[in-house]
Amino acid sequence: MPTQQRFALVTGCGRGGIGEALVTEYSRKGLHAIATVLPNEASDHLTEAGITFYPLDVTSEKSILELKANIQKLTGGRLDVLVNCAGIAYTMTAIDTDVVAVQRMFDINVFGPMRMVRHFHDLIIEAKGAIVNIGSIGGVIPYLYGSSYNATKAALAHWGNTLRVEMAPFDVRVITVISGEVSTNILKNDAHRRLPEGSYYSPLAEEFQAHVTRTPQGATDRFDYAAHVVAHSLKSKPQAWFWYGSYTRLTWFYDVFGWRTIWDSTLWKWFNLRKLQQAHAARATKQ
Repeated sequence: MPTQQRFALVTGCGRGGIGEALVTEYSRKGLHAIATVLPNEASDHLTEAGITFYPLDVTSEKSILELKANIQKLTGGRLDVLVNCAGIAYTMTAIDTDVVAVQRMFDINVFGPMRMVRHFHDLIIEAKGAIVNIGSIGGVIPYLYGSSYNATKAALAHWGNTLRVEMAPFDVRVITVISGEVSTNILKNDAHRRLPEGSYYSPLAEEFQAHVTRTPQGATDRFDYAAHVVAHSLKSKPQAWFWYGSYTRLTWFYDVFGWRTIWDSTLWKWFNLRKLQQAHAARATKQ
């Protein structure tokens, strides 16, 4: 008896990102891989790879419902894997945060997966499939300039915890991927960002600019990352939290065995907070 075709849907598959690598790996594994890109986003990389794709804006109920109708026609009403990968970054100090920009990020990074699960859960239950949420060590480490992004990933991870328990009676697996540093272009829309004039962090303006335009050193290749994540997602009994990528072993160890402020001194050195402290003290003396 022939094996039933399996289907994997990955959101956020623009060129150069994790989503593109994941959908390519699912296809390589023999699944019918389905990608999504923003309605006005380039899709030639998916066409060239022979991967099925549809437009999707995860902030739009209408867009999600249109996608669901297309998926139902394609798969016959079942979905073996849903990967919530669509996401954006917002880099800024916590005290200088533009809340409107952060609301948009939450709408994509957190409420997007919530909308997808709300509308696709019946297809996933039908297949006794898996939901994979792409998280980050940022949801664990108090990484500077990433307070808002970190908050979206922490929210996604802990929403996924409850989702995992709630979906267990339907034989649906829910996996949170705690991603380390992976070589992608997620920072491309943040490269222009600068500290606002008059910020208390102005003494670190050059360091901040270098941070948002950096090329991460020692980052895991996104295709290597995808190979491990896809393999794990297809297991019958996967780990609830799957840690993979640069710095995940150290992060896991500190998170499990360390005290809550264990990262503070390390981050103080990495981000040169001594310079900021000294500049602030000097300014206070002059006043």
